[in-house]
Amino acid sequence: QVQLVESGGGLVQPGGSLRLSCAASGFTFSIYGMSWYRQAPGKERELVATISSGYGRTNYADSVKGRFTITRDNAKNTVYLQMNSLKPEDMAVYYCNVRITAKDYWGQGTQVTVSS
Repeated sequence: QVQLVESGGGLVQPGGSLRLSCAASGFTFSIYGMSWYRQAPGKERELVATISSGYGRTNYADSVKGRFTITRDNAKNTVYLQMNSLKPEDMAVYYCNVRITAKDYWGQGTQVTVSS
């Protein structure tokens, strides 16, 4: 079965950095695009970044462009989200996502807290 396991969240001061990881299993990782979403308290889940299969084209939400970088390692079945220059408004639970035959799969999420 499809499994996505996020890790790497934590508490960081404004301006700091974190790298999130999402280990995938149960499907052919290399042929699917992968995404990171986030959900802050009281807000809807929003798309943060995507990376395609193949050439690994990336797209980002305007709010994170220039600060976040999504990458993937097909040999390790893992997708990463490098987050730099973190702001308090980046605080949320971050989720890894894959869509397979029109069905969305999600990890359990990892909490990112940005606070001094």
